[in-house]
Amino acid sequence: MPTVGVLGFAHGHVNTYCRIWREQPSLGVDPVAGWDHDSARAEEAAAAHDVELYETPESLVGRDDIDSVVVGAETALHAELVEEAASAGKAIVLQKPIALTLDGADRIAAAVESAGVPFTMAWQMRVDPQNLRMKELVESGELGRIFMVRRRHGLATHTWPRFADSWHADPDLNRDIFADDASHAIDFILWLLGMPATVTAELGTLHDPRVPNDNGIAVFRYDDGAFAEVVCSFVCAAGENTTEIVGEKGVVIQNYGDAPSANIPRPPGGIGLKWFLRAGGEWTVSDLPDPQSQSERIAGLAGPLAEFLNGNRPAIADAREGRAALHAVLACYESAERGRRINIGTGRSDREQSGNFSG
Repeated sequence: MPTVGVLGFAHGHVNTYCRIWREQPSLGVDPVAGWDHDSARAEEAAAAHDVELYETPESLVGRDDIDSVVVGAETALHAELVEEAASAGKAIVLQKPIALTLDGADRIAAAVESAGVPFTMAWQMRVDPQNLRMKELVESGELGRIFMVRRRHGLATHTWPRFADSWHADPDLNRDIFADDASHAIDFILWLLGMPATVTAELGTLHDPRVPNDNGIAVFRYDDGAFAEVVCSFVCAAGENTTEIVGEKGVVIQNYGDAPSANIPRPPGGIGLKWFLRAGGEWTVSDLPDPQSQSERIAGLAGPLAEFLNGNRPAIADAREGRAALHAVLACYESAERGRRINIGTGRSDREQSGNFSG
């Protein structure tokens, strides 16, 4: 049974993984140690998960009987913590986004590749059963050529009391919530369709000037002309439709796929996932269960992560894929700042190619 140390409990999702691994020993993962630079947060996690606390990351990864680590610290700390864990030969699970900058992402990729350690990003959208079914519909050819994908993604975080004082809103630790959480939806698009050629984006602060970029829209274009749109609002009280896929032979509709839509009461008979194929002439309703809350979706990642740590499945997303998602996210900022379409399909944005982009 792999033993796990947690390097930082800032990302609340890691608490969910630890709880489920404790409650379900059949998953075969044993969280035994933790570290956090925030002593109050560390003590709270130790009490909740019965883990031994360490004063430094070095002392935790130096423990020989720890096989792997989950890095859940603030985004700005990801690169140094991954380097520390990789040099100690630990398998690594990393919370999103991979880093604040492309230099940080490159450090992470270099560290895990040089050490040859197992590594995965913790992207729950890539293991969500409904998302997997949509990917099957796209890749099977049942929808024909894909013309357009739209993903709505939201949270109500910017309306929460004291959110402006949290690390999520600290540019030095996390840039802002768009970089932090829009990364989920943008990675979903890349996972579904690959890296786009260009992006045109608008980002704005409408609710609280202390917390930037509470709303944003990004339109990606592909070499074959297809569109992919990511629409994010972090002042969103409720929602319903989450994903639309328009193909030559049919359409897919997914509802209740993010926090504002999953956490509110649903109308009677609300359908989570359905698709319409021209050839059949009627809607097919998925027989997959509809998660009844966003916390249920987050909890759904604990099992696949356990499989990864036990060597029973490949990475959910490797470091290069984590970098690609960050690259696309940062290109959204560049587009919004410059007021123009940005070329990203080469893997480097306009500013990177000219040497003027700090990442």
